[in-house]
Amino acid sequence: MLRAAGGPLGVSEVAERVGVHANTARFHLDSLVTRGAVERTLEASSGPGRPRAVYAPRPGMDRGGRREYRLLARMLLSRLASTGSGAETAAVEAGRAWGQHLIESAPPFHAVTDREAVDRLVGLLVDLGFEPVTTEEPGDVPDLIRLRHCPFLELAEEYRQIVCPLHLGMMKGALAELRAPVDAGRLEPFAEPDVCHAHLVPRRAA
Repeated sequence: MLRAAGGPLGVSEVAERVGVHANTARFHLDSLVTRGAVERTLEASSGPGRPRAVYAPRPGMDRGGRREYRLLARMLLSRLASTGSGAETAAVEAGRAWGQHLIESAPPFHAVTDREAVDRLVGLLVDLGFEPVTTEEPGDVPDLIRLRHCPFLELAEEYRQIVCPLHLGMMKGALAELRAPVDAGRLEPFAEPDVCHAHLVPRRAA
């Protein structure tokens, strides 16, 4: 309604056009101001009394509209997939760079243990929505992380040759940033019907 108004409106005008009580209109207008969708200004006073507050949509495109990020991802993945044999390597390297960016570096002079590295990697995977689990005896360091959810499942099913290497590179980059004694050796997509396997190896053997 504000976009169609052609100019700033006061609370009473908004309430009348929408068909609600003025207090209701004021509540929602203030909410829109807080979200950054609407601007509140004071009109220049033409007489005694307080200047009137008026509301207008913030200039620019409406940020409340539909998004098609999945289509954008498909467009970019299809272009990368079409580049041939180097696409998988490029995906691993892109994932590696982002893995280094996404994980918090270890403090200077701190030697990260393999247990700490795995825990930090699992924490990152939790934050990203992979629902990772490890199964090992107390005191052991797992050599397998089971990923029970893929936050990019539909894209991974369509462009497995790009998305899965991207995930592997991300884990490699995170462990490298930690200067960890373990590395992500390989990623086994859908090793179980509903689970992917990330295999960890000592860095010297990677």
